[in-house]
Amino acid sequence: MSFKSIVRELKEMKNGIGSISRRGEVEGRHWRNRTRSHIAPDVVPFDPNQQGQWANIPPELLLDIVHRVEESETSFPARTAVVYCASVCKSWREVTKEIVRTPEECGRLTFPISLKQPGPRESPIHCFIKRDRANSVFRLYFGLTPSEDVSDKLLLAAKRIRRATSTDFVISLVSDDFSRASSTYVGKLRSNFLGTKFTIYDSQPPSDAVIQHRGRLSRRFSAKQVSPTVSACNYSIATVSYELNVLRTRGPRRMHCAMHSIPFSSIQEGGSAPTPTSFPQSFDERPSKAKEPAVNISSSVSVPSREPLVLKNKAPRWHEQLQCWCLNFKGRVAVASVKNFQLAAAVDPSHNIPAAVQETTILQFGKIGKDIFTMDYCYPLSAFQAFAICLSSFDTKPACE
Repeated sequence: MSFKSIVRELKEMKNGIGSISRRGEVEGRHWRNRTRSHIAPDVVPFDPNQQGQWANIPPELLLDIVHRVEESETSFPARTAVVYCASVCKSWREVTKEIVRTPEECGRLTFPISLKQPGPRESPIHCFIKRDRANSVFRLYFGLTPSEDVSDKLLLAAKRIRRATSTDFVISLVSDDFSRASSTYVGKLRSNFLGTKFTIYDSQPPSDAVIQHRGRLSRRFSAKQVSPTVSACNYSIATVSYELNVLRTRGPRRMHCAMHSIPFSSIQEGGSAPTPTSFPQSFDERPSKAKEPAVNISSSVSVPSREPLVLKNKAPRWHEQLQCWCLNFKGRVAVASVKNFQLAAAVDPSHNIPAAVQETTILQFGKIGKDIFTMDYCYPLSAFQAFAICLSSFDTKPACE
């Protein structure tokens, strides 16, 4: 059997997975409708115990097939062939997860956990954000620019929720379910009253953090709302601060991002950023009725003593002819906006960091059209962290501009 025919059969199997049973068909349609995203879910949409004939392939042949598929499919939609391999059965999934590398190593996104792993070191991953003013929804897509059809690849989505003293941006893997009781919930962004300080919360703790419980247990959701496999905690991983500019005499916005979950040593030679390998609870775990209902624990995260990475926006220069502030976005930004920014590491001279590293743009965000913005990020930020930082730019800040 040729390599192409194997991939073709994998696609056919993927399309026909839901026909195993009537219940499986309903659940399959429900999952596909909720997860129309670029990143395939960490879930086998059928019982993994029903391995089928494909599970009996010799390990050496299976390893060679998945290797060839992974190397030949470098971008979506062709990249979906890699996901098809992981969806065949449990043995195929384990092999695929071993072969697929992190975005830092290969510069590609495959599974949901890729969105919480650091981006590539050499070149940034290009994305864009679409703003839906009517519904206060922001969608992050993979790619240089929006396409003319409906084939844009959704990565993450966020919904703005205004409260009396703050604003929340709830971030999800899908664009139609922003419940924090859902397994698609990945984190949130919360502002203070003035919109000058934002806190980024992750649904899972940093990989090297120690969780300290404080106070009594408090129920965040009713027992019927949340599955025991869904994390019921939020962990503060970063803060985004905007300097006050009440008199509007200091030009564009000035912002600082303290990434508490990323050590400063990550940008030094030989340094590394935390790289999660999986979500705390896998999507394919079945809820157990015998377990206690999930509760919200008033918790804090204690991270080993270390200096956090701090990002600051690059200062724009005043253009006399255009009579405006300008930054070199290398063709990725087309419309002047107060929201446009570039972030680089804030480095003290005593750290002896090379000038090239200090000038590297880690996150770039800018407007290219009505309600369309570009977002380019690279190591050590993840797509989730970069998206959350960009969301802070959408909130109203009358005291900062």
